[in-house]
Amino acid sequence: MSSPGQEPREYEPPPGLGKLALWILLFVVAAIVVVAGGVYFG
Repeated sequence: MSSPGQEPREYEPPPGLGKLALWILLFVVAAIVVVAGGVYFG
C-alpha cells in the first residue's frame, strides 16, 4: 500500500534509458560486425 510515486523501479528502467541502451547495443554490434568482416575479408 504505497503511494503512487513510491513504486520500486528495480525491474524496469525508465523508457528513455532503455531505448538509449538499445541504440548503444545496436551500434556496438554493428561496429563489431564491420570490424570482424574487415578482418575476415581483409
